[in-house]
Amino acid sequence: MFSDKILEAVSFRSSWKKERSLANGSAQTDDMETFERASQSIKRRDREVQTDDDGHQKFRLAEDTVGRLGEFLARIEPVISRELNKNLTSHAFDDFNIGWDEELGSVTSVHKLTNPEINGELHVTGVSWNSTGAVIAASYGRYDHEDWCTHKSALCTWNLERRNINENKPDTVIDLSTCLTCVAFHPKNPAIIAGGTYDGEVMMWDLSREDDMLVTSSGIGDDAHREPVTRVHWIPDTTTSKRDRYLLVSTSGDGKILVWKHDRKKDVIKLSNGFILMAQNLPKELKKSRGIRGDKEVGVTCLSYNCEDRDAFLIGSEPGAVFRCSMLSHGEPAGSHVISSVPLHSPVTFTYNPHHAPVYSAEFSPFHRNAFLSSSMDQTIRLYSMLQKQPVLTIEPGEGFISSTKWSPVRPSLIAATTESGHLLLYDLKNDQPVPIQKLEASINKSAVHTCQFNPHQFELLATGDGAGFVHVFRLSQDLKTANSKDIEAINVLVDIES
Repeated sequence: MFSDKILEAVSFRSSWKKERSLANGSAQTDDMETFERASQSIKRRDREVQTDDDGHQKFRLAEDTVGRLGEFLARIEPVISRELNKNLTSHAFDDFNIGWDEELGSVTSVHKLTNPEINGELHVTGVSWNSTGAVIAASYGRYDHEDWCTHKSALCTWNLERRNINENKPDTVIDLSTCLTCVAFHPKNPAIIAGGTYDGEVMMWDLSREDDMLVTSSGIGDDAHREPVTRVHWIPDTTTSKRDRYLLVSTSGDGKILVWKHDRKKDVIKLSNGFILMAQNLPKELKKSRGIRGDKEVGVTCLSYNCEDRDAFLIGSEPGAVFRCSMLSHGEPAGSHVISSVPLHSPVTFTYNPHHAPVYSAEFSPFHRNAFLSSSMDQTIRLYSMLQKQPVLTIEPGEGFISSTKWSPVRPSLIAATTESGHLLLYDLKNDQPVPIQKLEASINKSAVHTCQFNPHQFELLATGDGAGFVHVFRLSQDLKTANSKDIEAINVLVDIES
């Protein structure tokens, strides 16, 4: 019924569409010739006019000696390339901010540094910047001892120029078996640092060492301190012509002011000179009110050297007196009960009207030889002229005891103070009213701020240490780190010195 069939195809042409024919063709012409030419005009003229050219004046550049420019570029190109490559890997300006928009007198917090292992159990007893201004060190201890010190403390350092700094992890941690009460970097060697302990030892470390960083220690003996060390300070060694040689001065609650010399060959520090503060140097009102015997030693709490006279220095005391002293003084000798390999005499040459409580800091101005600050547990900051007993200015912030006062290294009238209430106060002594131009929170949980230090090389940085174990680093605005011509005039007026 059904079957497959194949039929032939049937086609027919379209009656409306025309067929198109295709053909391939090719053509060839001669190759096209191209040329490149470079030309440089020999004659050049540069003109800048604001009036019509009169056509008389002609301009012509000096002709270059053939080859001189090429020689110069060949010589200078490697140097420029090398410096540009350094810039590509440099982090020197990572955090640099010109601050065109910053407010006058502004201060910002940039770092909160701590050692988590301390867990808030120790106070920051001292801070110090190294000789480059890049590294900050903090000494840890406690001030509230009632008996022998059994705390385990530490010396910690942070390099603030390190990329991606970890604020909770110090770059260096040196553990100690007793409280570290003060610290001071060497003025020239950025790796050498000295400190004092609650047990009376003066110690020196070299942070560039990989293993044991302790260089030397005064140990415990007749030539060492018998009470906690309150300050360590580096001074130039005037007995040698070498500029990089320094002596280390330490003060203590035992009344001694000891001068140590580092023997580099044996890596030991030796006692080379010393002084002692006796009760007979105290003002009569202090001796009478406190019933102190004249032959008793008086604790030294702080120390500062004059910016111009290397032999002149200040000391503050536990009873509240402030003294001007001299390295050349040979006052009353120590009692027979004081044993030392070097003779100890009183260095006092002048006594100022005392505070009503222990003096925590005394600081000579770095710009004026006769001006100095002091602060005390009596909650006052005083400005003295070295030439008169009475203070020329007294400031009462009302923030509890004032544990530290510092002069700005670049602004003669700017000072910083730290308080028991946990604040950092900045004062400008040019102002008629003694009120702070900045009052900053500088502690955790409103704990007392025990110490502060301006950076002597990077003037915009200021560091504080508090009772919770934190180091706070602040950045000052441009006007607070720039000297003003009226600053020194203000100091001259305050201390009754004509400019």
